[in-house]
Amino acid sequence: MAQTCHTQTPIVLTIAGSDSGGGAGIQADIKAISATGSYACSVITAITSQNTQGVSAIFPIPLEHVASQLDAVFTDLNIVAVKIGMLADSNIIEVVASKIKQYQPQHLIVDPVMVATSGDLLLEQSAISTLKSQLLPLADIITPNLPEGAALTEQSVPQSEQAMNAMIADLRALGAGAVLLKGGHLEHDQNSNDLLITRDSVELISAKRHATKNTHGTGCTLSSAIASYLAQGNDVTQSVKLAKEYISQAIAHADELAVGQGHGPVHHFFAGSNFGKGSQHRD
Repeated sequence: MAQTCHTQTPIVLTIAGSDSGGGAGIQADIKAISATGSYACSVITAITSQNTQGVSAIFPIPLEHVASQLDAVFTDLNIVAVKIGMLADSNIIEVVASKIKQYQPQHLIVDPVMVATSGDLLLEQSAISTLKSQLLPLADIITPNLPEGAALTEQSVPQSEQAMNAMIADLRALGAGAVLLKGGHLEHDQNSNDLLITRDSVELISAKRHATKNTHGTGCTLSSAIASYLAQGNDVTQSVKLAKEYISQAIAHADELAVGQGHGPVHHFFAGSNFGKGSQHRD
């Protein structure tokens, strides 16, 4: 009888909120993890009523159900990397941090979803303190954008690359293994420049900026891609570079999709999809 050769499947867990519109949150995470070659499993922390035009309602999942989801996947699946996104409050942060300490996955990526596009804080100050004290020091890498970096360091939002550099010491002090400070909000720059900050180095990770309004879910997608590449055996620097290349292409192809009336999603499956390539009409 022929024998089946079993190779280890790179499994990535995403812990985040659900986006009913499919562009961000758990839905974007699963798409990005799948598109970059890993297997995605999930723990949902909140259900949002959301589309390309905004969020109309948020329902946090009860704590015992967050915990039971975590136990279910960790006790069965060989989870190599974990990506954490939206955590609604201090209690959920504490539950997730406790389970991460209990199960000790090989890689942990935290995307600190804290600030809405409008600039409003999505987490109360007490929850930000819990995030900083209990979860961020466990992470291999955190991926704040500029408003989130400002909230974490209690500084003003950087308006230039020089101001991003001035934030480095305070970001290192958060205790994560590395920080990817994303410069996407500096829209006047020709390129989208991020800073990869480790304990002893800083590297500029740059990509061409693409003009499109369809950028919903970029942060979720990027952090999930980093987790996926880490699960496949790449180091942090290589994983960030591969993920930056992936999200740049997903943004570049975003206008091939026609989804919603507001800020549409990026194109997660640009490499192998017929989405947006036009319908074939027969006479």
